[in-house]
Amino acid sequence: MRGCRSCLVLIALSLTLVLGFGASVFGAGETGPVRIGLQAPVTGQWAYEGEMARNCVEIIADEINGKGGVLGGRKIEIVVGDDQCSPKQSALVAQRMISDKVVAVIGTYGSSVTEPAATIYEREGLLNIAYGSTAVQLTEHGWKYFFRTCFRDDRQGAFFAEFVNETLKVKKVAILHDNTTFGKGLAEAARASLEEAKKAEIVFYDVVTPGERDFTPILTRMHKADPDVLYFTGYYPEAGLIIRQMRGLGSKAVFVGGNAAINDEFVEIAGKDIAKGALMTQEPMPTDLKYAESKAFLDEYIRRHGVPPSSPWPVYAADALKAIAAAIDETGSTDSAVLADYIRNEMEGLPGVTGPIGFDEIGDRAGAIYLAYEVTEDGKFQPYQP
Repeated sequence: MRGCRSCLVLIALSLTLVLGFGASVFGAGETGPVRIGLQAPVTGQWAYEGEMARNCVEIIADEINGKGGVLGGRKIEIVVGDDQCSPKQSALVAQRMISDKVVAVIGTYGSSVTEPAATIYEREGLLNIAYGSTAVQLTEHGWKYFFRTCFRDDRQGAFFAEFVNETLKVKKVAILHDNTTFGKGLAEAARASLEEAKKAEIVFYDVVTPGERDFTPILTRMHKADPDVLYFTGYYPEAGLIIRQMRGLGSKAVFVGGNAAINDEFVEIAGKDIAKGALMTQEPMPTDLKYAESKAFLDEYIRRHGVPPSSPWPVYAADALKAIAAAIDETGSTDSAVLADYIRNEMEGLPGVTGPIGFDEIGDRAGAIYLAYEVTEDGKFQPYQP
C-alpha cells in the first residue's frame, strides 16, 4: 500500500509538472495584463517629447482595452522607462525592461539613444519598435527583433534635396549637424542627395556641439559663404539658438530644420518674431493626415490635453503599440520570435494613425511620406506653400 501511495504521489507530481510546463509555454489560463514597455525621455531636456509619447501610447492602450484588450480579454499595461535621452541611461532602462518581463518595448526618441537599448533587446530576444529613431544604420545591423514605425534619414535627405532644387530653387546651401547619430546621418544623406542632383551647391558644411549656447563663431564663418539656405539637422534646443544668432549676424538665409529641430519648444527658444518663416522637413503632422484613424486619434488627444502633439514622433509611438497589439492578437502569442516573424513577413496595411502600417525585410516602415512645414506668425505650423 505504501508503494502504491508513492506511485500516486509521483503520478500527481508528474501531472503538476506537465501542466505547469504547459502553462508556462503556451500561456494557458493566463489572465493578467500584457505588459508592454515604453522607453522615452520622461525627464531631462527632451521631456516634452517623452510626455507626448506617453500621452499617445496611453490613448491607444485605452482604446484597445476598451474593446476587450488582447488575447481574448487581457488588458494592455504600459510600463514606462525614463531614459532621459541618454545612451547610458537607455541601456539601464533596457536591462530593467528585461527584468520586468515586458513582452515588447516601444522606444525611443533619438537614434544614438535607441542603439544601446536595441543591442540589449536583440541579445535577449525581445521585440522592440522604435518611434523616433531614423538613423539608417539601425536597420542595417541585421537585427531580428528591431523595427521602426518612423522613416529613415536617407529618405528625408532625398526629400530635402528635391525641396531645395525643385521648390525653393536656390543655388547655395549650408548644412550644419550636431554629430549625433541622427544629426550626422541626416546631414550626410542630404549632402549625398544634393551632390547626386548636381544643382544646388553646398558652400558650407560643419558641426556644432550639443549643449553649447554660443554658435556665433561657426555662424560667422557660415555667413561669409553667403548661403541661400541653412539646413540644420540637429535638435530643437540648439536650433532655436542658431536661428536667433544667425539673424543677429545679419544672415537672411532660409532656416530649414530637420524633423527633430522644430516644435513648440523651438518657437519658444527662438521667439515668434524670429521663428516666423522657418521651415522644416518632416513626416506629416497628425493635423495633416487624412486617414479616419488620424482624425479620431487627434480628436481624443485634444480632448485630453487641449492641443495636438507638436511633433510627429509621439504619434509613431502610438502606431508602434498598434503594431504590437495586432501581432499579439493575430498570432495568439506573446513570444517575441513569433511576433517578429509576423510583423516582418505578414503585417501589411494595418490601419494606423500615420497611415497603413507594414514593414520590409530589414524592419523599416514600408513607404515614406514627408512634407515641408513653415512656422506661422503666431508660432504655429502649416504645410509650406510656395
